[in-house]
Amino acid sequence: MTPVLIVCAHGTDDPDGQAVVLEIAAAAARRLPGVTVEAAYVDVQEPKLGDVVDRWVGASATVVVVPVLLTLGFHTEVDVAEAVSAHPGAVVSTGPLGPDPRLERALVDRLREAGAPEDAAVVVAVAGSSRPEAADVAHQVVAGVQSLWPGRVSVGFLSAAEPRVAEAVASARGMGPVAVASYLIGPGFFQRRVDKAGADVAAAPLGAHPLLVEVVVDRYRAAAAGLVADQSHPG
Repeated sequence: MTPVLIVCAHGTDDPDGQAVVLEIAAAAARRLPGVTVEAAYVDVQEPKLGDVVDRWVGASATVVVVPVLLTLGFHTEVDVAEAVSAHPGAVVSTGPLGPDPRLERALVDRLREAGAPEDAAVVVAVAGSSRPEAADVAHQVVAGVQSLWPGRVSVGFLSAAEPRVAEAVASARGMGPVAVASYLIGPGFFQRRVDKAGADVAAAPLGAHPLLVEVVVDRYRAAAAGLVADQSHPG
């Protein structure tokens, strides 16, 4: 049986954010004919990841979990890991979607869709984390966007780290127009902060951008191939 793909998101109370995850799952399903694709969540929303994994394994399916999360953190290392470890040999998970150069290209697409002028200074808004590796990822994303964008690119954090997005926007203000690129999956609490950060242009989050969906599909295919190979040659 072809492994099931579970698109695993954080979860949100925002209806538009909820719709984005379903759009990503539906777009992945269109690119993976014959693969069952389902969305699950680690917080806020139902169904919870562990429940969905248990149901599919109970039906004798194998499962690939692709976290629709942009960096390593508690949810990937605890929630997702626990759901996988409960079913050794039947369930595998991939890493988070980022960093990946395709996501940086998608950020630039979102900036241009929002009408950001090519000479605008760009602040890449990231969620933020107290983990030092999260800051490293943020700066890697900034470097990737800088390689694609003519204007100056810097980082702003939405929580946990400095500078905050509004501060980064204010710092960039003397260089002409300022745009914010949203390194987020979908609308919600953090995107509202992006929208209120004082930039001339606030881009939409990544959402179901085709390049993000491509990353999901590629992660699934690689993990599914490994899972099938392991089952074909146990031990």
